[in-house]
Amino acid sequence: MTKTLNKQWQLASRPSGEPTADNFRLVEAPVPELKDGEVLVRHHFMSLDPYMRGRMNDGKSYAQPQALDAVMGGGTAGEVVASKSAAFAVGDKVVGMGGWQEYSVVDAAQPGMLRKVDTKHIPLSAYLGTVGMPGVTAWYGLNKIIAPKAGETVVVSAASGAVGTVVGQLAKAKGCRAVGLAGGPEKCRVVVEEFGFDECIDYKQHPDLKSLSAALKAACPKGIDGYFENVGGMTLDAVLQRMNAFGRIAMCGMISGYNGEPIPMTQPQLILVSRLLLQGFIVSEHMEVWPQALKEIGGLVATGKLKYRESIAEGIESAPQAFLGLLKGKNFGKQLVKLV
Repeated sequence: MTKTLNKQWQLASRPSGEPTADNFRLVEAPVPELKDGEVLVRHHFMSLDPYMRGRMNDGKSYAQPQALDAVMGGGTAGEVVASKSAAFAVGDKVVGMGGWQEYSVVDAAQPGMLRKVDTKHIPLSAYLGTVGMPGVTAWYGLNKIIAPKAGETVVVSAASGAVGTVVGQLAKAKGCRAVGLAGGPEKCRVVVEEFGFDECIDYKQHPDLKSLSAALKAACPKGIDGYFENVGGMTLDAVLQRMNAFGRIAMCGMISGYNGEPIPMTQPQLILVSRLLLQGFIVSEHMEVWPQALKEIGGLVATGKLKYRESIAEGIESAPQAFLGLLKGKNFGKQLVKLV
């Protein structure tokens, strides 16, 4: 019997500045024989996420650096195609951290490595986006840090991304005014028309702090009570000028500095003047909220109350270019690679 070949993307070199396709290497390796307790998963979808850029560096961060000459880590959703574990049967739909490859062998005895999902009401791909890590990230930052009350104004940067779209919709469900920031008129149109935000500011139309701050003032006449931060830099500076006293900022990402650029704050004294709470968080450190968050979000998606978008690249070969595009904001919503 011929062995199944597995295509895998490895990290070949660490980027200096902006990453390129040359930092990745595509290899083929035979799928190993299963040992007792293991399952073989055929990935249908592979997740691409901004956090992966930080792991490509060898510097100090909240996550271990991605090892060189090893498969790029990341979330996957797929189907069990062989099993030597009583916990999983062939045909089970599962999500895990299979990485940038077509197949993964998983030790089913290790807790949290693989999770069965129901695809009757929720598509498999959604478990990597809205009903997965990005959705829980949105839920946690909004509910546990911003904790908005009805009538308050919540602003979200990267509002058209996998996390931002959920933040705005959950804020609207709580009776808040939701204002997004996104790049380009088409993204802003969809953020308002499809995802129900009250307004969306096209930051590309506001190249300086004064202009962006004025746009925020117009969109947030009662000031800003909560801010979900994905970008940093000038965006954060403009928001700080508009924050109300005792406002809350959930610090989720700083994509403006992902290639090593410095991210100065021009007026940090505003944190003191406005008595702001500014809290950074990593969603994987709060596993205790995942069941509640996923249940809530899953129910909203299954009933059509929470909408989402996906950008899908076809085939494992497309992964590096799709990832580089994601870092430049070329995606809309959740960036996936379809493998089957």
